[in-house]
Amino acid sequence: MATKDKKNKTKGEAKLGEIPSEVVIIPIVNSPIFPGMIAPIILSEDKYTPELDAYLAKNNYVALNLVKFKDFGEGQEVLHEMGEEQISYEDDEEEEEGEEEYVGLSSAADISPKGITPKDIYKVGVLCKVIKKLKLPDGSVNLLVHGMRRYRAVEYVVDSPLLIAKTEVFSDIHEPDEELDAYTRSVINQVKKLSEINPYFNEEMKLAMLNSPSPGSLADLVAFALSLDVPEAQDFLETLIVKKRFAKLLVYLKREKDVADIQKKITDEVNDKVNKYQREYFLREQLKVIRSELGMDEDEKAKDMKKILEGIEQGHLPEDAKKAALEELERLESIPDSSPEYNVTRTYLNWMVQLPWNKMTDDKVDIESAKKMLEKDHYGLEKPKERIMEFLAVRKLKPEYDGTILCLAGPPGVGKTSLGHSIAKALGRKFYRFSLGGMKDEAEIKGHRRTYVGAMPGKIIQALKRVEVINPVIMLDEIDKIGKSYQGDPASSLLEVLDPEQNKTFIDNYLDVPFDLSKVLFIATANNIGEIPEALLDRMELIELSGYTIEEKVSISTKWVIPKQLKKHGLTAKEFSLSNAVLKALVSDYAREPGVRVMEQTIAKLCRRAALEKVSSKRAKKFSPAVGDLEKILGPKRFETDMAQKPLQPGIVTGLAWTSFGGDILFVESIPLKGKGFKLTGQLGDVMGESANLAYSYVKKVLQSQIEADHKKLPKAKKVTAKKGAAAPVAIPAPNPEEATDFLATHEIHLHLPAGATPKDGPSAGVTMALALYSLATNQMVRGDVAMTGELSLTGKVLPVGGIKEKVLAAKRAGIKTIILPWQNEKDLKEVPERHRKGMKFYPVKHFDEVLGIALKRK
Repeated sequence: MATKDKKNKTKGEAKLGEIPSEVVIIPIVNSPIFPGMIAPIILSEDKYTPELDAYLAKNNYVALNLVKFKDFGEGQEVLHEMGEEQISYEDDEEEEEGEEEYVGLSSAADISPKGITPKDIYKVGVLCKVIKKLKLPDGSVNLLVHGMRRYRAVEYVVDSPLLIAKTEVFSDIHEPDEELDAYTRSVINQVKKLSEINPYFNEEMKLAMLNSPSPGSLADLVAFALSLDVPEAQDFLETLIVKKRFAKLLVYLKREKDVADIQKKITDEVNDKVNKYQREYFLREQLKVIRSELGMDEDEKAKDMKKILEGIEQGHLPEDAKKAALEELERLESIPDSSPEYNVTRTYLNWMVQLPWNKMTDDKVDIESAKKMLEKDHYGLEKPKERIMEFLAVRKLKPEYDGTILCLAGPPGVGKTSLGHSIAKALGRKFYRFSLGGMKDEAEIKGHRRTYVGAMPGKIIQALKRVEVINPVIMLDEIDKIGKSYQGDPASSLLEVLDPEQNKTFIDNYLDVPFDLSKVLFIATANNIGEIPEALLDRMELIELSGYTIEEKVSISTKWVIPKQLKKHGLTAKEFSLSNAVLKALVSDYAREPGVRVMEQTIAKLCRRAALEKVSSKRAKKFSPAVGDLEKILGPKRFETDMAQKPLQPGIVTGLAWTSFGGDILFVESIPLKGKGFKLTGQLGDVMGESANLAYSYVKKVLQSQIEADHKKLPKAKKVTAKKGAAAPVAIPAPNPEEATDFLATHEIHLHLPAGATPKDGPSAGVTMALALYSLATNQMVRGDVAMTGELSLTGKVLPVGGIKEKVLAAKRAGIKTIILPWQNEKDLKEVPERHRKGMKFYPVKHFDEVLGIALKRK
């Protein structure tokens, strides 16, 4: 057996003559035992075989080699190859490529696994001398071994039942010089730093290091204490050059130092928190004793407990709520006040105590004063005010009447919110409003569960806590703009809130006990009822508010808006005034929206200009602009009023439309082109496009029917019998049927609705578009003083539409004297004030034929 002892050999190494040429290899699955180390290894009863016992009786040397793979059961899988792992011996051969890498094996008891073959272990290991053998009570055997030398298994002699191999022994390679001394000192310094935070580097370890017989033994001792993982330990074991071993060891020590520093930081933070809590606890306990000795009042926790208990007893809580509150109070007594759970429970109990479980205001309904108040605060809105008065009358006759939930629907700025205030004032109740616009989380309505950090009740319970009564008026503003997301559907949560049969036992997720909402008067507001879910709309009584007319806006400006803005801007009636003509121009040209908000903003702008002129001019001059001055102050007109066109050419008809700003007139234009087909422009929506196609089909059918009727009326050709001697008879031909051709079938029709940049939709222009097509096809002009609205069916019926009031007012502004409308909308004319209907003619129609008789200009 040859050795590679080319340089100085370490003192104290086993003599080569003492080491047998063949040894038993015991595979191990954790960190190896380095030369010079004494450590126990444990073999379980099934692994300590009789053959191994017989071998140890004759020989006291064994070899310990690391195993490469993870699992040792049947069907085990090798993880991945070592690749670059190789022995760093001088002039020695490299290890075989393709050896598998060990990953994360566990305890030292899992030694000598069954089924191990020579390919499953590393060839380089440690030769050890068995110092002592001890049998344990459970049948396993404890071998105390002393690591002697590094070795390599050259050839495997026997692989069953024992793994026996021929050995090749190596010694450390080192040359004493300054670099080696520097490495040694660096390692010792690093170990000293680690000894402050790592329990493995104790005083015995330091003493062993100082007494190490050689630098190589020192490096092995430190590596053994670091408990390297298997690949690193195997690489360190295969490194014979001591300098390289020290270089690798310094990297391992640096990493261990970094890990130990982080570990120490975490431990210190935990200890600081624990010490803080313990210190606070001890101080509180001492404070309790001091207060008790001095006869002082209870501590803060006892005061809180007493106050909460009094609130529960005096709050008239229902049985379920009282039981839940007392259980939480009992739980609170056992929670330290330094615990985060203490504040969570205390907050919950505060909510339970502060809610108005049985406190309410008495309704004081005075019908006459309520009527005067509504008239004073709201101009117009006769129908909504009438319905509110009916509601108040029922409340006066039967105060315990519950179940009505109102929904005020109308354009922005028409007074929905102020009507809610008036209802609350008339009933003598407290008022609370919150917006549902953009709300996407159902927890906003039903509350968050207490398991979440920062949990709190929903908006309904919060409102009741603020108003401190159980029967307020709560306004749910913008109910049509409620959202929906993955967090839930708030509209579905409102179904329980707004259902009189269910809200008596409303359960908020935070309170988790029933709460009676039946005494609350809910008033919802919306701009577009089409956006409200049907199930929700079904639970509410709808009161629709239409937009204000020009005259109504002028009156509102005179009575409310101007006095309010004068006070706001520091002006007086002597310094600022607007005539009725100016107010009408303001409304018509700058503030045509249904409500009064833009009008108020416009008047505020005029007030600011008046204030500027007042402080800029030395002479006091009243600010009273004329109609012609408005463009200089307010800029160009926002709206242009379309006036009736007289006369109209064939193919052009005046229609009526509803917009978000009220009503307006709409011209439908059509022209013939060469070719065939039907073209639509004017940014029409899907519904309006379908209405246009329907009108085209209907008019085409009407024209075809008229042609067929004309054919039947044509006279037949007469035969003339020639007399004797006369010329041959000449037949009298009938009129040519082709002269009455279908105009729409032989032309491409282009139909357009100005203005092209404004989106338009809805079925109410069906009659108007059909009349435009008929006028074009028959080359007949339509009366210029006639406007119309109505949906057209495929059979020519005229169907009802909405927005009659706004459309009539728009026709009045445009100078239209005659209006054609569906007969079913005749009842809606009652909503139009008498003064606006004066001088106008209305023709309710059932069929398109009636429209032709009224609208076509008679020659």
